[in-house]
Amino acid sequence: MFVDKDKISAFYNKLDRSFFMEDNKKFARIDAPFSIGYGQTISQPSLVLYMTLLLELEEESKVLEIGTGSGYQSALLAEFSNELYTVEVIEPLYLKAKERLKKLGYRNIRYKIGNGSLGWIEEAPFDRIMVTAAATTMPNALIEQLAPNGRMVIPVGEFWQRLIVVTKDEDGSVQFIDDIAVRFVRLV
Repeated sequence: MFVDKDKISAFYNKLDRSFFMEDNKKFARIDAPFSIGYGQTISQPSLVLYMTLLLELEEESKVLEIGTGSGYQSALLAEFSNELYTVEVIEPLYLKAKERLKKLGYRNIRYKIGNGSLGWIEEAPFDRIMVTAAATTMPNALIEQLAPNGRMVIPVGEFWQRLIVVTKDEDGSVQFIDDIAVRFVRLV
């Protein structure tokens, strides 16, 4: 059973975005992306919520997040899933996000520093995969790590990307749903 969208929206409205920002805290309520350093951004809140809703989380979901960043998206995912596995390639961001999320009391998150396009093969398969950086092409490694009846949300493309929803049927068949135009930093 999917987590109720109103429940996710209510938590999202209470989640203090400024907690995840070191600079520009006074702009935390503005619906725009902001730099978090190292060439990375914290996404605009409306897009974070939209992508979370597209993922169709279930409370028993085992979720892989590619691109921990500030930990803002991670908090939403951890709140409404059983387990969250999050991968970040930039060590200072990884360390800060881990500290923030532990301060918030999350104990269902596992953290990894590494190349997100490779996923987390040792812990696969995942019921849901959220990618918060743009892939130039669809990463096959992530599709392979998606469980049957799984769902992935990923921005794909060059300068502008398309938000793609990937679903995998019980028999392993994969479908791609082209959603909206977005602009994300590159998947490193």
